[in-house]
This record gives sequence, C-alpha cells and structure tokens, in this order.
Amino acid sequence: MNGPEDFCRRALPEVSRTFALNIPVLPSPLDLVVTVAYLLCRIADTLEDEARGQVSERAELFHTLGRLVKLEPGWEQRGAEFARRSVAALRPSAPTAEVQLVQGTPLVLEAMRGLPDWTHPHIAACVGEMTDGMARMMTELDGGAPQGLPDLRDTLQYCYYVAGTVGVMLTGLFVDGFDSVRPLRPGLVPRAPAFGRALQLTNILKDVREDLDRGFCWLPRTYMEKHGLSPGTLVAPEKRDAAVALLDDLVAVARNECDVAFEYSLLLPRSEPGLRLFCLWPLLFALRTLAMLAHNPAVFEPTPVKIDRDTVMRIMVLTRESVTDDRALEALYTECARGLPEGRTA
Repeated sequence: MNGPEDFCRRALPEVSRTFALNIPVLPSPLDLVVTVAYLLCRIADTLEDEARGQVSERAELFHTLGRLVKLEPGWEQRGAEFARRSVAALRPSAPTAEVQLVQGTPLVLEAMRGLPDWTHPHIAACVGEMTDGMARMMTELDGGAPQGLPDLRDTLQYCYYVAGTVGVMLTGLFVDGFDSVRPLRPGLVPRAPAFGRALQLTNILKDVREDLDRGFCWLPRTYMEKHGLSPGTLVAPEKRDAAVALLDDLVAVARNECDVAFEYSLLLPRSEPGLRLFCLWPLLFALRTLAMLAHNPAVFEPTPVKIDRDTVMRIMVLTRESVTDDRALEALYTECARGLPEGRTA
C-alpha cells in the first residue's frame, strides 16, 4: 500500500514519537483525522524551523499552506508546487523524515480530502491560524532568530500559535464527533488553548540549551532582565543560580497551564477512554518533565534533560488502569507533579 492514508500512518512515528503513542488510542475515524491534522501542522513547524530565504518568500509558503488546507479547486497542482518550493527552501541539514513529509504534502492533502467533510473546517481553521501566526512572528523578527520575546504574554502567544491552536481544533473535533462530549463544550472551550500551550512551553524550557546553541531564545526578556540575564548570559557558569531561578519562575507558569489542561482532560466523559488517554499521556509526560527541570542547573548544560522510557511506560500503564477513575487520576497527577512549584498565572 502506498496510498495517502498509508503514507500518513507511516510518516507519523517518523516525525513524532509522542503522538505516535497517543493518536492510535483515539476511536476511528478520529485517529486518522488527527494523524492528518498533526502532519499538516508538522509541515508548518518544519518550515518554521528549517526553511531559509527571504522573509517574504518564507511568509508566502506559510500563507500558501494555510490556503491549501481549504481544499479549494486546483489544490492538487498548487500542492505539488508548494511541496517543490518548500523542499527547495529547507536547509541541507533538515531532518530526512521532515524533508520527506514536506515532499509528501500532496499525499497528506489527499488524505485530508478523504476524511469526513465535517472535519475539514476544524483542520483548515487550525492550520490557517497557525501559519498566519508563524508568518506574523517571523515578519516581526525580520526573519532572524529570536533573542528572547518581549514579555511572557508574547512567549505564551507564540505557544498558542504553534500548539494552542491544536487544542482548539481538537476540541471542535471532540464536540462535533461525539454526542457525549457536545454538552461539555462550555467547559472545554475556554480550557482548550492551555493544553497546547502547556506542552509547547514545556518543550521550550526543556530545549532551552539546544535552542541557545542554535542562536534561538523564546524566553521572555522581562523575566530574564528581572534575574539579570540575557540570551547571551543564560548558560554562563557564573550566572547559573540566576538562570535556575528564572527557570523555576517559568516552570511555575507551565505548571499552571498543565493544571488547566488536566481540568480539561477530566471533563471528557468516562465513556470515551480513548479521548482521555489521548490527552492525559502527553500531559503527564510534560508534567513529569517539568518536575525534572525544576531547580535543575543541568538544564543549561549540553546534555538534554528528559524523562526516560521506563517513566513513559509507567505513566502509560497507570493512566490506562485509572482512565475512568478521576480520584486515581488526580493521585497520579499529584505524583507526577512531585517537586514542582505551585502553578503561577501569567
């Protein structure tokens, strides 16, 4: 099999180990819907991380992708041209799996066309808002690497563009796809953006040293300045205590986002364990990661700080065992949060 659906299912584990774990627990056809949506978002993410060239040219690639997902007449030809131009814009060191995904954009769009019609507006709105936000951020930075963002609000807005939009999309899919979820919409919608922001802010904090080595910094400058720091001094040994204090401030913000995302997860009906597991696994991975980052000067060293495979497997097993028991899930959440500061709002 080499069709669009097969391409998407094979591409997913190549570009995301985490989502390759949790997407398959979604009930059909939502598993394929979210696979396709995730890959379209990952194409945008690859352009953000790996594309080079004039700002106007890169912005046009974002906007083109945002238009393509509307599947308007002629999308097939435009999709093939987009893939050709996008691959040509990627730097030579771009990961092979991501290059192959961008090359396969027409196949991902073809897979989207085969999804139930009611899913299309949710995917198109998500990718459109994400690509518009990425293009706006890039233009504001004049195409350069960010040397910190002005304030925490700007860092969280970036997290919204690249991940919070996905939480909004997923909520729309859950509400429209499941009669049992539809009455829960008033509680889910206001909490939806926090889910993606929690995961993205955790990644930013976990990868701070790797990003700095690449010349990037997404941390708020106001927070750095409060601790007498700048992107250029974050990894300086003599500034380590200040850097750890900064990290803990931002870990508290990420913890708050996780707390809201956990409320979201428990609102989902017990009769849909697949939806709960899909949300809880990456959330608890992020929470445990934050616990490892807190008070930890090793975050600023070259070797990444991350949870090990045994921890991942233990969280997956315990969550599956407790997925319909809110009190057991609350106990597991508390255990994963051990060592974390209390959540702090932005």
